[in-house]
Amino acid sequence: MAAAGRDEEEVRKLSMQLRYFEQTAENLQQRLSMLNAALTDLSYANMTLESIEQEKENAEMLVPIGGSSYISVKLADANKVVVGLGAGVSVEKTVPEAKAIVKERLEELQKTQVSAQQQLSQIAERINQDRNRMENLLSGLREGPQ
Repeated sequence: MAAAGRDEEEVRKLSMQLRYFEQTAENLQQRLSMLNAALTDLSYANMTLESIEQEKENAEMLVPIGGSSYISVKLADANKVVVGLGAGVSVEKTVPEAKAIVKERLEELQKTQVSAQQQLSQIAERINQDRNRMENLLSGLREGPQ
């Protein structure tokens, strides 16, 4: 009977642990979604900077304004770009400088994404292990003492 009590206690502990790991996995999934969105945004910025570098002054361009909508503009200065630094601060940079900043941000986000994916894999593995252990314990409790 004491073994059954220990098994029931372990099932309770595993259940609480599983809830924690599942919540952690959900948070990591949300973080990965945000990272993917930021990576997509920076990739578009990088492609746009590549295109601008090839253009001449007064070239006509379509600039995205959101919602799959664009506005036609003339490029006044193909050598200068305004880059956001964060906290509402932006500075004017040359296109190569802006490309370097965007590339650095892309690399950092990719590292963060890889790290989050590794964490998620570890959590998923732990969830599977704990579920298997709990199923074994529950089947032993259902069968009762032999």
